[in-house]
This record gives sequence, C-alpha cells and structure tokens, in this order.
Amino acid sequence: MASNDEQQPIHILFFPFIAPGHLIPVAAMAALFASRGIKCTILTTPVNATVIRSAVDQANNAFRGTDALAIHISTIPFPDVGLPPGVESVVGISSEADLHKLLEGVQRLREPLDRFLAEHHPVPDAVVVDSFYLWAADVAAEHGIPRLSFLGSSLFARACNESLLRNNPFALAPDDPDAVVSLPELPHRVALRRSQVMDPRKDQLQWDYNQLVHAADRRSYGEVFNSFAELEPDYVEHYRTTLGRRVWLVGPVAHANASEDDMAPGADRCLRWLDEKPRGSVVYLAFGTLANFSAAELREVARGLQLSGKNFLWVMKCGGADTTADASEWMPEGFAELIDVGARGLLFRGWAPQRLILEHSAVGGFVTHCGWNSVLEAVSAGVPLVTWPRHADQFYNEKLVVEVLKMGVGVGASDYASHLEVRREVISGVKIAEAIDGVMGGNQEAEAIRKKAMELRGKARSATDKGGTSYDDVGKLIHELMARRRSVHS
Repeated sequence: MASNDEQQPIHILFFPFIAPGHLIPVAAMAALFASRGIKCTILTTPVNATVIRSAVDQANNAFRGTDALAIHISTIPFPDVGLPPGVESVVGISSEADLHKLLEGVQRLREPLDRFLAEHHPVPDAVVVDSFYLWAADVAAEHGIPRLSFLGSSLFARACNESLLRNNPFALAPDDPDAVVSLPELPHRVALRRSQVMDPRKDQLQWDYNQLVHAADRRSYGEVFNSFAELEPDYVEHYRTTLGRRVWLVGPVAHANASEDDMAPGADRCLRWLDEKPRGSVVYLAFGTLANFSAAELREVARGLQLSGKNFLWVMKCGGADTTADASEWMPEGFAELIDVGARGLLFRGWAPQRLILEHSAVGGFVTHCGWNSVLEAVSAGVPLVTWPRHADQFYNEKLVVEVLKMGVGVGASDYASHLEVRREVISGVKIAEAIDGVMGGNQEAEAIRKKAMELRGKARSATDKGGTSYDDVGKLIHELMARRRSVHS
C-alpha cells in the first residue's frame, strides 16, 4: 500500500533569480506544471513577489473548476546588505557599489532556502533553481532533492558560452576589440568579435563566476529550458549527446499559458493606437528592463525611425537614464511632429503588454535587445526581428536569430557592456533604418525573413499543444520525478 507521502501530488519548488527577465518565465513555467496537476511553490522576496503576483493570480483564477492545482508564492526577506528600502532586484541598481551589495544579498539567500527545505515535510520532489544561485546545488543535495537548473536562455546561447568557457579561444587572439574568433565544437560556425563577449582580460571575476555556475549546472540533476525542440534541434542534440547533459524543453512558456496581460494604467493606449494602423505597417521597439541609452543613442534611434518611413511604437522604460534625459538633448528636428497626437509614431513610457503588441496584426517588425524572453515572444507571434544586443547572452541570441534561424537582421552592434558601463559605440540612424527595411521592406530577402518567422510561429504554437514536443517533455519530467519518488520510498 502506498504511503501518504507517495499519494501526495508531485511538488516542485521554483526559486528564480531576482530580476524580471528571470521571474516572469518562472511564473509562467509554474503555471504550465500546475495545469498538469503538479503542486508548485515559488520562493522569492516580497518586492520580487509583486512582479509575478498578478500573473500567478490570473493563472490560479483560470484553474478554477479544473484538475490544476493553485500556485503558491512563499516569501523570504531579502537580507539587509545596506541597499535602500525596496531595492531587492537588479532593476533598482544604478552603481557598482550597490551591485556588489545586491550580490552579497544573493549569497545570503542560501540560508533562507536551506531553512525552507528543512521546515517543509515532505520536502519538494524537485527544486527548479536559477543557475546564478550556484550554491543551491549543494543545498539541494544536502536535503536529497534533485536540483533542476534554469537560466532562461536558449540552448544555443548556453552551448556557445560553454564552448567559450571551456576553450577560451580569445586567449591566443590579438588584444584587439575587433579580433574575431570562432567558438569550437558547435553544430554551426559561430564567430564573434572580442568586444561582443565576456572577456576574462576585462573582467576576471565575472569569468571565474561563470565557470562556477557551469560547474554547478553540470553536477545538477538536469536543466530546464524555455525553448522548444523545433527551434534549435541541433543544439538539443548537442546538449544531450555531445555534452551529455540531461535537458527538458518546456517552452515557449508564455504561449503555453497565454492569458490577457495585466496591463499597467494607460498601457491599453498602445493597442488602441495599433488598431488604427494597417497590417504589418508598424515597427515595434523595446529593449527590456535593464538597457539604458545615452542621449546620442536615442538621437540615432529617432533618426533611424525618421529615415525608415515606417509607423513605430517605441516603448521606453520609466526611471532609466534614457527617460530622464531632456527630450531636447536627443530629439532630432522634425521628430516631435511624428509623435504629435500619434501621427506616425507613439512613444510609451512604462510597462507595455508586449505579447499582445507582438501578436497585433499591425506589427511587422520588432527592434529588440535580443533578451531570450523577447525573442521567444516574437517567434510565437511570427514577427521578424531587428537585433540590437547589449550584453549577457544577447549577442549569442542574435547569432541564432540572424545566422541560424534567418528570421532577422542586425544593426551591427559590437559593444558588450552592462547597463552600468559606459558604451563606446553609437549605432547610426542609417544602419537602424536599413535593418528595419531588411525585415519590413519589399525585397525578396525581407520576404524570405517574414516567411521564416511565420513558419516558426506555427511550430512554436504546436510545441506546447497536447502531443507537441514541449508538452511531451513536461510529461517526461513529471513521470521521472514520480518514478524517483517511488524508488525513494520503496
């Protein structure tokens, strides 16, 4: 006879990193597993809980009357490390000193996780932990719980970074930012400039930390990816066969749990404005929660939009350096007339309903920083990309979009720098306009890109449907966790 523990539903604890780009897909992933009868708990700090609270509430409301289980959010206090009240995320960091304090707080989250696991019986059947919490591999092992790592990136980007860390091809390359090398042992030729990747000569501490992150992931039970097999099949095979890693692809999680976005006040203005524009006539611009633009960069973006001749919806985040600059510092002559009463363009400051915007028929192109969540949302909507990577995994994602998937055109970015660093390059408005025309123009190349984007849209949507590859991977992971529980109790 089965014990009470064995009769309980499978329980997965999710412990996302403290940044919106990590929190939001984890909330969507929890909803995906909860819809399959899995008990899901998200562990985070109070301020970060507010980022996902609405999405979790929407999912739980949708689950009523079904076999799905409600998602729970459990909060732990963010350690007192000298940050201003309410700053518990990378979004609130504006100096290197505060960044170091935040990272100290991240290290101190080990104890609350350990305490949570010690106080809960039965313990969760698995913990999905952000790869940046590398110490969580040891905490999970101490409690006898499988640690499934999740970073919210593509397999392509992870494979590229793994090749970079293992081989360090730049070690013998000239100490020149424009020096180009190829990353070895990958399914495709991937060549980058030194200036486009994390460079140990520039930041040895970051290089060493990433080595530790990869070591922790290698000794984990496996890895979960917000991707789908049809999007990057060669890298699924590379990960599982060449690297010998256990992976489950469960995405696109945002599409699998599509519901009406909880829009910020006034955000519906974007959709109403799009309703007035012809099909495929609007280029959408958004660069995530961390990218800051100098006045010089903003001016060139505006010039590019002027030169493109396209309608445009430009989302600018509130509170960043790019929105505190005086408009007179960056608006070129004639630009104000383009956004007067939304004539040809609309500037929106704040949190916009990006998924709904991308799925609107008026949108024909997306200028993006190549954050993986944005790339996947564009793929799911069938919208071609104008790529403008800034840092982290974004240059790798650009390579995937432009050179492997062939559903985008780059603006020519080559400067890897975080939102706290001074950026040395300014992309010209001419290049920006040319890239927009490259995905929205009437030539054969642009038409081929749009066709490829629509093909991938269909594959993305079928992956999470019953019988799709991602749907099946979720089932395989659930089955494996159930089998593991039975073996532990036998």
